Amino acid sequence: MRYRARAALIDIEGTLGSIAFVRDVLFPFASAHMDAFVREHEQDAMVREILDQTADEAGLPRDDLNALLEALHDWADRDVKVTPLKQLQGLIWVEGYASSGLRGHLYTDAIDALRRFHDGGVALYIYSSGSVPAQKLLFGNSVAGNLLSLFSGFFDTTIGGKRQTSSYERILREIDVPPNEAMFFSDNEAELDAAQDAGIVTVQLARPEDGTVPTTRHACVESFDEIEVTT
Repeated sequence: MRYRARAALIDIEGTLGSIAFVRDVLFPFASAHMDAFVREHEQDAMVREILDQTADEAGLPRDDLNALLEALHDWADRDVKVTPLKQLQGLIWVEGYASSGLRGHLYTDAIDALRRFHDGGVALYIYSSGSVPAQKLLFGNSVAGNLLSLFSGFFDTTIGGKRQTSSYERILREIDVPPNEAMFFSDNEAELDAAQDAGIVTVQLARPEDGTVPTTRHACVESFDEIEVTT
């Protein structure tokens, strides 16, 4: 499949990298280190803000640290995509990448495609439920080394939910690209539907390794090797 686009907006989990890496490596690492990290950094401004956001989101007192940690663990166990949890996980992963040898998983075809699209003049943007700092950590410490120079920007749920059309409209305004000159790659049908409703060209990555169910409403491939994008 050949496309022309000025910008490509790309999901991470199930699209560029394995869902299992986040589920089986990153999430357990963050949960195992959460209590110690929060208690050590409780007075740091960024962690304090995360805790206050957690309190507001969960309807808890801001000074009940045990209750706040319990809420964060509950969200983590249920994979609730709430901003304070994602921000906290990102902070914990900073230490993990620095001290534990973590490396962000990316599929080989995805690495090749990112370089190919970039060389073709396409501006690359990430849109993931993981926080922007966590995204930058993954690409800065990936199995292929530091890939941050390939990207023009990063977006997370602070701009809006990934299943909301308005989120994609906001991103288009921010990157100043008309919808018909932008593409969105994801494994998730609901996300693709929302992007398509914003006028963006959509392609689903239905990777057998991740058990993705192919959609009939979007162009669908098993690998980025099947796609070429240039300006």
